[in-house]
Amino acid sequence: MASTTPALVNSPAAGTDTRPRYTTALSAVTTLFFLWGFITCLNDILIPYLKAIFQLSFAQANLINLCFFGAYFLVSIPAGKLVARVGYKRGMLIGFAVAALGAYLFYPAAAQRVYGLFLAALFVLAAGITILQVAANPYVAILGPARSAAARLTLTQAFNSLGTALAPWLGSALILSNLPTLNTAASAATLDVTAVQIPYLVIGTVLLLISLMLSRVNLPQIVPATEEGAVAAGGAARAWHYRHLVLGVGGIFAYVGAEVSIGSHLVNYLALPDVAGLNPEAAGQRVSWYWGAAMVGRFLGAYWLNKFSPAKLLACNAGAAAVLVLISSTTTGGIAMWSLLTVGLMNSIMWPVIFPLALSGLGRHTAEGSGLLCTAVVGGALVPMLFGVVADHGGLRLALLLPVLCYLYILWYGLRGSRPLAAA
Repeated sequence: MASTTPALVNSPAAGTDTRPRYTTALSAVTTLFFLWGFITCLNDILIPYLKAIFQLSFAQANLINLCFFGAYFLVSIPAGKLVARVGYKRGMLIGFAVAALGAYLFYPAAAQRVYGLFLAALFVLAAGITILQVAANPYVAILGPARSAAARLTLTQAFNSLGTALAPWLGSALILSNLPTLNTAASAATLDVTAVQIPYLVIGTVLLLISLMLSRVNLPQIVPATEEGAVAAGGAARAWHYRHLVLGVGGIFAYVGAEVSIGSHLVNYLALPDVAGLNPEAAGQRVSWYWGAAMVGRFLGAYWLNKFSPAKLLACNAGAAAVLVLISSTTTGGIAMWSLLTVGLMNSIMWPVIFPLALSGLGRHTAEGSGLLCTAVVGGALVPMLFGVVADHGGLRLALLLPVLCYLYILWYGLRGSRPLAAA
């Protein structure tokens, strides 16, 4: 059976220690995870802000998630082909440039006070983030021994969670503080929509600066070794011929859909009188507990995933997440609030475990498989839209049943669906 261990292109002679090169590359890529975590989590602040500004329903406000995460569906597969052609580093640089353009487009969108322009800017920003995801996730997964891929990706995702934990605090102070209440009856003309201009101008500039620094870092070129007989007897023609990858696409869809549905509606949920009755700024700051718990879980997961089966830990976390959401939806007060915020801890290892489990044994199809997995991030667009529709008609508590269904699928994937079988 051939090894699936990654290989260095133009690697040093035998006996040369390449670990310092891996460390430098991993450190450089980790900065990307932090930044796109920060950008993605700002949507949780942007949704209640624009909902109040433009007097939107929950379904209309979730067009933000539809445009942002819908970009993953449309861009991921072309991004996978792009990365396979130009390489991981160039793919990341292209992603930075596109994302920076999207961030800068927020300035004219706010100046024109048109909701559609905000959605267009978000789509461009998300397209750049998608290219970054497609390039960076498999790069981290194969940048070292295959047995520690889940732990390595969990560690880098912990810095992604650091960005998601900081974003609600800064976003609440800079953006939500401009709203008197979430139930304001004021028209859009009387509220300040320009509060988003400066934050996104800064984000665009930081994206370009990190891109410049990354262009000067000498990243090792990594290619996965061929997998002759590794998973599929005789190999497979395309990535989607692998059953565990296809089911992993469903796992990413369910995970992102559940996580975004909860995070995007936490501000409104915590504002409910029978939950916490918080004002927008205070509720937005509580959202950082949700993402901060994911950060803590990922730092812990980087250790535990070297000790226990990643698939079994995934199943345990998914089961616990489902129980916590059910507790929140059926209780009130502090129990309802803290049980839902704790779901972030359970979410922590899901992406960094599902991703390498789904890519296991794909060899030369790794980049294509990564593109398919990132396509599944469209779950962050579709599930919250359905969540919003249910919330508009039956309330936020009833809508919480959707994330429960998502977590139950992830539970099954960890126990059964992630097992590599012969390719179709």
